[in-house]
Amino acid sequence: MPAAFGVAAAALALGMAELTAALAGRPQAGPLLAVGSAVIDLSPAWLKAFAIRTFGTADKPVLLLTLAAVIVAVSAGIGTAAPRRPRLAIAALAGLAALAGAAALSRPAADPVDVLPAAMGAACGAFALLATRRLPLRRHDVRITLGDLVRYGHPVQPPVPVPAADRRALLTRGAVVLGAAVLTGGAGRAITSTRQASADGRTLVLPSPADPARPLAPGVGLRVPGLSPFTTPNDAFYRVDTALIVPRVPHQEWTLRIHGLVDRPIELSFNDLLARPLSERDITLTCVSNEVGGPYAGNARWLGADLAALLREAGIQAGADQILSRSADGWSSSTALEPVLDGRDALLAIAMNGAPLPPAHGFPARMIVPGLYGYVSATKWVTDLKLTRFADERAYWTRRGWAERAPIKTASRIEVPKPFAEIPAGPVTVAGTAWAQHRGIAAVEVRVDGGAWRLADLAACAGLDTWRQWRTTWQATSGQHRLEVRATDAAGHTQPAQRVPPIPDGATGWHTVLVTVT
Repeated sequence: MPAAFGVAAAALALGMAELTAALAGRPQAGPLLAVGSAVIDLSPAWLKAFAIRTFGTADKPVLLLTLAAVIVAVSAGIGTAAPRRPRLAIAALAGLAALAGAAALSRPAADPVDVLPAAMGAACGAFALLATRRLPLRRHDVRITLGDLVRYGHPVQPPVPVPAADRRALLTRGAVVLGAAVLTGGAGRAITSTRQASADGRTLVLPSPADPARPLAPGVGLRVPGLSPFTTPNDAFYRVDTALIVPRVPHQEWTLRIHGLVDRPIELSFNDLLARPLSERDITLTCVSNEVGGPYAGNARWLGADLAALLREAGIQAGADQILSRSADGWSSSTALEPVLDGRDALLAIAMNGAPLPPAHGFPARMIVPGLYGYVSATKWVTDLKLTRFADERAYWTRRGWAERAPIKTASRIEVPKPFAEIPAGPVTVAGTAWAQHRGIAAVEVRVDGGAWRLADLAACAGLDTWRQWRTTWQATSGQHRLEVRATDAAGHTQPAQRVPPIPDGATGWHTVLVTVT
């Protein structure tokens, strides 16, 4: 029972911390999120890659569940110690609060008030621990027999069962603590959710693009069951980032600062951004964490302001070779300046597939630079652009060993049939997607069981910055077979056979699918 009371006290501490963080308008300062974010930052690159490879987009829920399990185990231990060593239990709780407060202060956008949730949670947890300690037992007349003396070896009263009234009082206090935990945590979540709902941009009326995208050519999307659509729906678009909680920035309060090695620093409001001529473009994004054949690629139609024009208005000074961008939660990215200025459609995007950016994809604004992996080009919730030098400053991932300049490598994947599928003998459609952003796909080849390469049929091309679908027909015979694919980009580069992991600048290799033909 003491262990259960320890868990209840921890639940109340977390609930009160959540409520305090919500009332302070700092949901990211809640202990669970603060510690989880610190764990992400302190984890080595190989561990992050493992988490993404193993759990995919569920990596953050898995981390939070792991932290919750650790809290349950530790709080059970604290609860067990509380009846006999209350000072030690309170000291342990204070230590956990100090750890959570330090984690909150370690965040890039931290504020001194961020220690308040951990402090309030610790105070409530300590009170709960003291309140649920075992009540003193009432005295009862107990007859001691000779057998008792023999059993205990000395005239000591044997253990007396806890009276029913005391058990009821303990259970009542435990239930009160759990109820308070649910109420405080629920209130905190409700407050945060209400504020977030007002910052998602759903009611925003988008302006018409001054430079609309060309209509998609007929045939850019192949009608093959199981093949990804040419345009990825917003709710299906991959998300890979370090944010445990999606930053919610009301567009009325959003500003973008452009400074550093510029002649004229600029600060833009969201209305200023809307007033600019906006361009609309179809662009495929790819995450550097994507393994060969992986799912972290998607294509969308983006609406935004010309990023190069914005930087030129600020007056780029000689020597600048890097854009150091920061998001609302303090995350940073380093983008080589040259690709942004070379004429490609680099955007400060505000919309995705005809709708305001979803919060998970960067609302109010994000960067889009075709041809570069997302960690050096696609800062979401962007609020700061600093012109600087690679030699002077490094960003979040480059400080952790990833490449400074990361052009997307030519890649292809088999989507139909699925790995380990069982398919009937006869003509079988093999299909997938290939991409080489800002170079374009010139050819895709498929082979079976290490045989000769055969050219696949390519879908219509929508532009150099989008992926391209492909298909071929294979006369399948009974047995197990290995299908492989490789792509060649418009610059004449063909995917190499050797598998290379994503670290430090993206994976390479041929995608392979094993199937059984019945």
